[in-house]
Amino acid sequence: MLAGDHLKAASDLAVPLVGVGLLYQQGYFRQYLNNDGWQQERYPINNFYTMPLRLMRDDSGQPIHITIDLLGRAVTAQIWHVLVGRVNLYLLDTNIPDNAKADQGLTDQLYGGDRELRIQQEILLGIGGLRALQALGLEPAVCHMNEGHSAFMALERARILMDRFGMTFQQAAAITAASNVFTTHTPVPAGNDYFKPELVEQYFQDYRKKLGLSKEEFLALGRVDATNAEEYFCMTVLALRTSAYANGVSKLHGQVAREMWEDVYPQVPQHEVPIRAITNGVHIYSWVSSEMAVLYDRYLGARWREDPRDPQLWQRASTIPDEELWRVHERRREQLVNFSRDRLVRQLQNRGAPSLEVEEAREALDPDVLTIGFARRFATYKRATLLLHDPERFSAILCSDRPIQFVFAGKAHPHDNDGKAFIRDLVHFARKTDCRSRIVFLEDYDMVIARMLVQGVDVWLNTPRRPLEASGTSGMKATMNGGLNLSVLDGWWAEAYRREVGWAIGNGEEYADEEMQDTIEANAVYEMLEKDLIPAFYDRGSDGLPRTWIARMKTSLGELCPIFSMDRVVQEYTREFYRPAMELSHHLADNEFHEGRFFADWKLHIRENWKLLTVGEVVPEFNTTSEVRVGDALRFTAQVYLDHIAPENVMVQLYEGSMDGEGEISDGYAHDMTLTGSSDRGEGWFEYAVAIESTITGQHGYTVRMIPRHPDLANPLQLGLITWA
Repeated sequence: MLAGDHLKAASDLAVPLVGVGLLYQQGYFRQYLNNDGWQQERYPINNFYTMPLRLMRDDSGQPIHITIDLLGRAVTAQIWHVLVGRVNLYLLDTNIPDNAKADQGLTDQLYGGDRELRIQQEILLGIGGLRALQALGLEPAVCHMNEGHSAFMALERARILMDRFGMTFQQAAAITAASNVFTTHTPVPAGNDYFKPELVEQYFQDYRKKLGLSKEEFLALGRVDATNAEEYFCMTVLALRTSAYANGVSKLHGQVAREMWEDVYPQVPQHEVPIRAITNGVHIYSWVSSEMAVLYDRYLGARWREDPRDPQLWQRASTIPDEELWRVHERRREQLVNFSRDRLVRQLQNRGAPSLEVEEAREALDPDVLTIGFARRFATYKRATLLLHDPERFSAILCSDRPIQFVFAGKAHPHDNDGKAFIRDLVHFARKTDCRSRIVFLEDYDMVIARMLVQGVDVWLNTPRRPLEASGTSGMKATMNGGLNLSVLDGWWAEAYRREVGWAIGNGEEYADEEMQDTIEANAVYEMLEKDLIPAFYDRGSDGLPRTWIARMKTSLGELCPIFSMDRVVQEYTREFYRPAMELSHHLADNEFHEGRFFADWKLHIRENWKLLTVGEVVPEFNTTSEVRVGDALRFTAQVYLDHIAPENVMVQLYEGSMDGEGEISDGYAHDMTLTGSSDRGEGWFEYAVAIESTITGQHGYTVRMIPRHPDLANPLQLGLITWA
């Protein structure tokens, strides 16, 4: 869904982007529940010839094929085309007679099979995907790896340059890395692919020889510790090592990602690890209901479709009459209730439920009751059953004289029995509660159900264990439709939340004891429902309108819609990553990669000689034993030894900041020092100086460090080379 929204926004903004992926014959899976409420999976075959797909053919009318090597056998894939607005999406398909039966199944299922099938799929996506673009006559100047699954693409980009221009791998990798972008989407270790070294060597023995790499050199590309022969090969590490630009998908996730992967950049302070944050968004026009769209046209003007980033435009939401906004919202809730009843009846009929239960389903839910939605993957860290922590209290809330109702949906991974147990627990609870009509689970969560839910619920509930939700976008979609959010302060909600736009579960705490966390946060949800949400929804004036609730809806629309639109996301990627990467790509390609070779050789020179650099004496030119006052000017000098590295290739910095309880500099700040001349300590020694102003009180520490400097480095810390005093 996120990648699709990214392509749609790129189309709206005319960003010259293409998408590459795999075309799954069976997709993820279709979900249904048995009589006990246990998830079952079906894998129906997709008929590509009845879908909005076009097989790419050459001038003679034959399908365009690409091949990859898997254990010495050539595996062929054909290329299908999907038009997403003005953006082209190309999908690879191995289910053709040219391949052996096993290889035909390579693109059968998303997340199917074992680790061996996984590495085969990622070879097809990364290496085969780039070959598909070449076969179509496309030469990307910038490549964006969306999660580590496509990271083998970086190796193929380097190999192509090696073949065309006679480069070494080190040269080609340095040049291509400058225009590679990598986005990590998960703070959960299981979401990052790791492969046994033996499996990687098995599949890449011949390929690495083409790159001129030994087994150890190749495996080091995917290891945090290159010297550890037992360490698994990690696709996220490979992507980080081969990309000049990297980011997480929310501000909090950026912090978590820097903590997770700081060992890839030894000696770099955690807050400076070169992984930034671009918070996700949604393609508003794809998710807003037609009724809300009419309302926006009337009171915001038609520009909300063309420029959803304009905050002044969304501030006009305050001018929508309360009665009109509420009437549209109630109509959407009614449609959600009718849709849920129809789905529920079909579910029960399909599993052979008693006729009485089917008839009860026709009256499930109430179009006038406060409706809360919860729909997502049923991974255990998302805690879909948090509300069941105290079943009696939850039942009392459901069945009070001011009732609430819940619509649940979502799939557990086919191999995740704990996630499946969560679904079963919800179904069992719904059956035995006295208010069984107040809670339903809709099977086979898909885009249709998602649209109905985000367009019709009053509240979107999100209960992950912080900080394991990288971003989340479903709550954003509910916001665009006037829904309010009740969520743990994780992912996007950690930066979006204010009391005026929704509700927060907790204050951003993180717990070591998960059982205690569940108890505390379940009670917090119960309290919020009883004392805030329910009164705000049901307290009405003589006109029957919940004015306090509507005011929150308007504030949420006005403040959150312009920030969490996919237009903002794509513009941010373009401004911060795509455009500078493209300009650098063109620069390095000048004169048949003369500039690129020079840059690559510079990096090699720096790596080989960096260990010889030394920071000598650091001298504060003020009395460190007396009190320093805010506003005082402080001057420092440092002696550094650069050996064979020229001063213009090194940045010498004063690093200072407040001291923590252990006497370490906490979240320090770097000040560039100026070369004042050669040092009298001998050849290769230089003196640097800087003057700073004391700006805040408290105990401070200082030191000096050296990092590489080159105009073609996107971030001087990405090389992981740093020398401290």
